[in-house]
Amino acid sequence: MFLMWRLKNGGNIFRSNFQGDPHSTFSSFFNGSDHFDIFFGNEEGDDDLFNPFRRFTFSHVSGSAGPEGGLRKGPRRLQGEVVVHDLLVTLEEVMQGCTKHVKITRSRLNPDGRTLRTEEKVLNVVVKKGWKSGTKITFPREGDETPNSAPADITFILRDQEHPQYKREGSNLVYTAKITLKEALCGCTVNVPTLDNRMMPLPCSDVIKPGAVRRLRGEGLPLPKSPSQRGDLVVEFQVAFPDRIPPQSREIIKHSLAQC
Repeated sequence: MFLMWRLKNGGNIFRSNFQGDPHSTFSSFFNGSDHFDIFFGNEEGDDDLFNPFRRFTFSHVSGSAGPEGGLRKGPRRLQGEVVVHDLLVTLEEVMQGCTKHVKITRSRLNPDGRTLRTEEKVLNVVVKKGWKSGTKITFPREGDETPNSAPADITFILRDQEHPQYKREGSNLVYTAKITLKEALCGCTVNVPTLDNRMMPLPCSDVIKPGAVRRLRGEGLPLPKSPSQRGDLVVEFQVAFPDRIPPQSREIIKHSLAQC
């Protein structure tokens, strides 16, 4: 709203953008003096009866006038409770990074502000290299909406999908190599598969005890905060013992072990 004044001396026209406070507006034309205090009064109370603007709320400006002349907005809707979903990812997806396209169904408020409609939307969930199980990815205000609540957030929590060959320990991969008792005692070379479909030869010349561990450095998953670096591929050995030993072999073994 603009107020326009024409002054006698020179007939100049002054325009001012009216901000909703007539007292401040009039005072601004007189360098802050209170020439119009006879209309508005200096204090709260009965003097306000002489305010020619007291019956105007100026609600068309924004909101409605409060008891102290300030503007107040309508009731604010609280946000709905966060919707949480688990998101399964394979170790191969964690290795390379991926984008999962997840279709959701949600309730949304119609223009009348009372009734609801059901709609579908596809959310593109970006999974970065090396992200750990339990990582949360949140989409603000993409969930359900009701007449009493603003749209809720949707949060996806990464969960590792079970792998047939590996277990995950942070950024390390754990592989179990099964060897025979002969290989454990006499030495062997184990071919260890990597997550990117290579075979890594692992020579074992020493005696391998049950539960022994070897590491292939840098053959694990990318580090979340430094994807150019990788964890290790940890090889755990499982020694298969024979169900029985022929008598002749038993004597040979006894003789050999006696010298150890």
